[in-house]
Amino acid sequence: MRRITPSLLALVLTGCSLAPDYQRPPSPSAEQYPSGPAYQGGPSTTALPRDWQGVFRDPVLRQLLDTALANNRDLRMALLNTEAYRAQYRIQRAELLPKIAANAQGTRQYLPRRRTGGEGVISTQQSATVGISAYELDLFGRLRSLSDQALLTYLATDEARRGAELSLISSVAGAYLTWRADQELLALSRQTLQADEKSLRLTQRQRRTGTLSALDQIQATTRVDSTRAAVARYTRLAAQDLNQLQRLVGAQVDEHLPPLPLADEQIARVPAGLPADLLQRRPDIRQAEYQLQAANANIGAARAAFFPSISLTANAGSSSRELADLFDAGTGSWLFQPQVNLPLFNAGSLRASLDYAKLQKDMQVARYEKSIQTAFQEVADGLAARTTYQQQLQAQRDLVEASQRYHDLAENRYRNGIDSSLTFLDAQRSLFSAQQGLISDRLAQLLAEVNLFTALGGGWDEAPGLAYQRSAVLPK
Repeated sequence: MRRITPSLLALVLTGCSLAPDYQRPPSPSAEQYPSGPAYQGGPSTTALPRDWQGVFRDPVLRQLLDTALANNRDLRMALLNTEAYRAQYRIQRAELLPKIAANAQGTRQYLPRRRTGGEGVISTQQSATVGISAYELDLFGRLRSLSDQALLTYLATDEARRGAELSLISSVAGAYLTWRADQELLALSRQTLQADEKSLRLTQRQRRTGTLSALDQIQATTRVDSTRAAVARYTRLAAQDLNQLQRLVGAQVDEHLPPLPLADEQIARVPAGLPADLLQRRPDIRQAEYQLQAANANIGAARAAFFPSISLTANAGSSSRELADLFDAGTGSWLFQPQVNLPLFNAGSLRASLDYAKLQKDMQVARYEKSIQTAFQEVADGLAARTTYQQQLQAQRDLVEASQRYHDLAENRYRNGIDSSLTFLDAQRSLFSAQQGLISDRLAQLLAEVNLFTALGGGWDEAPGLAYQRSAVLPK
């Protein structure tokens, strides 16, 4: 009889895989981002930040982001969900190995006289065994495919966690910038209200002296009322912004933080790279690919169900009437019980299961391609926003400067009696509107940079342990 070699034993234990060879679907997006008037800024030469801390330069925002990552409930649930899938993978992986158990049993039984035909008898039996129970030989890779599927599902869930973390960073940054912008608009409205009230008092004095008409006074009053409404509006918005920020952060935020005007340098310009880089940067694309690989592994399990399954039960031990004699010579016992299960008739359920697995893979391919298309559009939109917002912001700055000159000249002519209050009130209104527009445009430009940061996949410095784990255990 030929001896069983270690290689043959390994083949029996690990079996073969019936899963299709995985091939990454071709990318449905273009190789380059679009070009044209909206993209005149060209690619950024800034070095790629290691993580989000290299993007957000506001120290207050950094502290809020750290707090949010530690306290946010949605992120905590995503982390717990990842750990749950990790535990499921460990459970499924354990099915690849035999389960060894030890068993000790003692029996003491009394038989009455009617059954023995004489005196009552007390019988004693002791036994101890060690063995394996119903260990399935994975000859056709069913258990291996299920283990791969569980691993890939866990990795997909971990990418969903990274996506939730990136979404939280983006939401906190957006809420913080909006709060700062509304604070700035509130301060501007209050400052403008003081100037409008001063102009109203001057108009009222001139009305009493008869140098201005009632129409001039009504117009000045209307201007004050309009600015008061703006103060109330931005007071409300700033309070609501703070409430949203505190919910996202998961802790109280000091509403009396020193006012910090929005500035372009608060957020670094993140380089876009190439569309192919998104396959490794974006958590949603990586999640979709892991789900696709999991569906591919599930096909292997569905195919293996057509073939026989072999399970083994075996144990060895000893048995005796007295505990002291349990391990004496001649008390040994053993059991070897192989079992073969061959599917003969199942009313087409195995074929339907295989068809379902293939359809699930096709769905995951479509979902993967859609995630790439969505990512490409979001990055292209972000690049267009980057260039055009810079142009819009510069034009708005020029408008504020021109409105300020118009306001100063109109005020001087009004106070010297050259022009009526109508021109001065129009200049005040134009300046206030231009200043509001500048703050709003600067906020939009910063939010566009945050959205582009998110579209590009956020932080890219992956933990070395996870990267090694993926490369070491993923199906080839």
